[in-house]
Amino acid sequence: MAKRNPGSSSEIMRKLPTQERAQRTIETIFETTAQILESEGPAGLTTNKVAEKAGFSIGTLYQYFPSKEAILTALIARERRRVMDELDALMESAENQVGQLEPKSFLRQFIRINIEGLGSGRSAKRAMVRFAWQHDHHEDITQALRETAERIAISMQRIHHPKLRPPTPAMMFVVTRAVIGAIRSASLEKSPLLGSIEFEDELVRLAWGMLSEQDDA
Repeated sequence: MAKRNPGSSSEIMRKLPTQERAQRTIETIFETTAQILESEGPAGLTTNKVAEKAGFSIGTLYQYFPSKEAILTALIARERRRVMDELDALMESAENQVGQLEPKSFLRQFIRINIEGLGSGRSAKRAMVRFAWQHDHHEDITQALRETAERIAISMQRIHHPKLRPPTPAMMFVVTRAVIGAIRSASLEKSPLLGSIEFEDELVRLAWGMLSEQDDA
């Protein structure tokens, strides 16, 4: 039997939004939760405060989420899915443009998506991401890393670009963990480098050195 993903929205939400109004309600709850995390930290986050600041009754909030932990888990899971969708679209595009592919440009786009999704962005989003790293939602993060590494390996095998080394499990493990690990550290340390072009350049240089057949960085 396949292992169930504890981060799936169907398991952490009391009901799934099927109408536009319900979807707007969920988005407002998410946005308000991120704002409270930014301004007051995890200790200041309560379901009552989220409902009050969002302009809903606590009963409306409880229709969707049974606890503040459920809101946070759903919010983190949504961001993870969004990042994975963007990475999938990028890699599918690369596979369809093998002849015109510039591998270093592709690598930069890949790293930029990860930086924006897992660390930078508006301050409220940074606070939410930092909370996720601090509380180490280990199963979700580990699964995302596995999916990313496997998806990249499949793409690289299909691309067969002469500048890229044939992917191996060890290579994909090291490069994905190196990139994500640097982003995680920058997020937790509230580094001003996060989101800067200098930070992105260094990650591109690091990953290129691992992935390229010849070092022309």
